[in-house]
Amino acid sequence: MLNPLDEAIVRALAEDGRRSYAEIGAEIGRSAPAVKRRVDRLRERGIIDGFTVRMNPELLGWKTEGLIELFCRRSTTPEVIHCALTRYPEVATASTVTGDVDAIVQVFAADTRHFEQILERIASEPFVERTRSALVLSPLLRRSDPTFLT
Repeated sequence: MLNPLDEAIVRALAEDGRRSYAEIGAEIGRSAPAVKRRVDRLRERGIIDGFTVRMNPELLGWKTEGLIELFCRRSTTPEVIHCALTRYPEVATASTVTGDVDAIVQVFAADTRHFEQILERIASEPFVERTRSALVLSPLLRRSDPTFLT
C-alpha cells in the first residue's frame, strides 16, 4: 500500500514521466530532494520499476490493432509462449489467461494484410493448436495512469 503522498508522486509520474522533481514537489508541497528520495524508495521497493515512453502506434504507421487468442498444446509453459512472442515486434502485450484460451496477444500492424501475416506466423508456432482473432474497431479506454490508486 502507498501513502497519499507516494500515490500523488506515482500519479504525477504516470501522467508525465518527464516532469521534474521540483515541479512534482511544488504540486504536492514538498521539495525536489524530498520527492527524489521518495521516488528512490519507491524504486527500491519495486513499486516503480522503470520509466518509459508512450508512443502512438497509428502515427508510426501501425494503423491496425488486433487481438489473437492462442490455444496451446497441453505441455506449453508460459515461458515457451513468451520466448516465441518476443520475436514479433508487432506484439505489444501478451498474457496468459483463465478459461479455454491459454493466452491473449495484442498486435499492432500496418494494415489488415500485415495483421493476417502476423497471425499466420504466430499460428504456425509449434506449440499453437489454433487461434481466434479479432480486429479492434475503436479503442474505447486506454489507461496509462494508475487510476486504481484513487
